[in-house]
Amino acid sequence: MNLFQDALAWLTDPERSSGPNPLVDRIGEHLWYTVLALVVSALIAIPLGYLIGHTGRGRQLAVLGSGAARALPSLGLLTIFTLLVGVGNAQVAAIAVFVILGVPSILAGAYAGVEAVDRTVVDAARAMGMTETQILFRVEAPLGLPLLLGGLRSAALQIIATAVLAAYVGLGGLGIYIQRGISLRTYDEMLGGAILIVLLALAVDAVFAIGEWVARRAIGSGPTRSRPHPDRTEPLTTDQQSTLEEIR
Repeated sequence: MNLFQDALAWLTDPERSSGPNPLVDRIGEHLWYTVLALVVSALIAIPLGYLIGHTGRGRQLAVLGSGAARALPSLGLLTIFTLLVGVGNAQVAAIAVFVILGVPSILAGAYAGVEAVDRTVVDAARAMGMTETQILFRVEAPLGLPLLLGGLRSAALQIIATAVLAAYVGLGGLGIYIQRGISLRTYDEMLGGAILIVLLALAVDAVFAIGEWVARRAIGSGPTRSRPHPDRTEPLTTDQQSTLEEIR
């Protein structure tokens, strides 16, 4: 209990705002690494996931690749990449590692979101004369948005947790408090840094949770999956027409 009190005292110490490692700067670094890696991961994974989800091709390969990427040891990967690009380019190595860890979750969310869309709605859009691109971006992508946000949420948490390692290659972030606390045996500092990381993760998780809730509210009860009917050309039912009108 005293350790938690010491950690709270360390967090509220005026030196945390004006000392050599101010909290605001370290939190900013941690968020910067997270946002940058998440954006790069999304630019890679979302187009690929939509392509896989819409065409149904390459899903097994994506699953195997995602599983392999998740099994990679992040610290070992960061060490290898840093040695390959040089210590002076450690930030490039760190972002590359964070991207590798962030892509699988976003990829899974993107293709799962597209695959989960009710096939009768997709068939209805096709029967109305929509092109495959229109179906993807005007039907499947909006309806699959909650699952995509779920993938982004999972990736963001993964990156926040892994960005602690940035301190081990001299890039700062909140991990610097844990690293220095272990070296100097200043456990209040170590626990204070860990508390900040947890609070940051909870805050980001809450933002994405709200985004998911809003997305699900916007599309109703959410997408459901049914068996595909690639050759279906029957006239649209009233419900299908209503659904498409809502999407438009």
